[in-house]
Amino acid sequence: MNKIRILVVDDQNVVREGMAAILSLQADMEVVGEAENGIEAVQLARKTKPDVILLDMVMPLQDGLTTIPKLKDISEKFRILVLSSFAESNRVYQAIKTGALGYMLKDTPRAELLKAVREVASGQASIHPSIAMQVIKDFDSRPVTTSTLSSNDHLTRRELETLKLIARGLSNQEIASTLVVNERTIAKYVSSVLNKLHLANRTQAALYAIREGLTTAVN
Repeated sequence: MNKIRILVVDDQNVVREGMAAILSLQADMEVVGEAENGIEAVQLARKTKPDVILLDMVMPLQDGLTTIPKLKDISEKFRILVLSSFAESNRVYQAIKTGALGYMLKDTPRAELLKAVREVASGQASIHPSIAMQVIKDFDSRPVTTSTLSSNDHLTRRELETLKLIARGLSNQEIASTLVVNERTIAKYVSSVLNKLHLANRTQAALYAIREGLTTAVN
């Protein structure tokens, strides 16, 4: 079994070492490095090529928001899961916009954190429920443009079905199985959805679908 290779990034030694210890106890996970700031994170990510990067937001020298795009510049394959003490919607939105696939709080129970790591590793969005609702409320309070209102009309039936399944947390493989099509076809649908809706990643797509009420069952 291939283990999920994880880089843990946090400036607090106790938190970082505690997270590393918890993750290392899992049979399907391996901690390949620990960093205490964004600069070290970029250096270690380039060297160790992790699958998942568990990233704090507030750190000295280089914070999380600055670090995320630098990590994505190294490899788009890096799956970034933010683990933060802060749940402000703007901070969450910016993290997702710059490339994070998940956002969890540091007081998240161990089982939920491990579940989030596995989900992000498989390419699924993973956001703490209370954070997701806060971000959605924030989206709803922003001015809605004509282009936003008409965006759904530009999606094909299959693209809309794909978007709904993304919102339910399904991976490309699971969506392909549900719609009975090739996984490569689903990858094309996902790419088209993101382009048409001007979204950066699956996490944004999931939040968009929830906000627009597109979480009903696929026919």
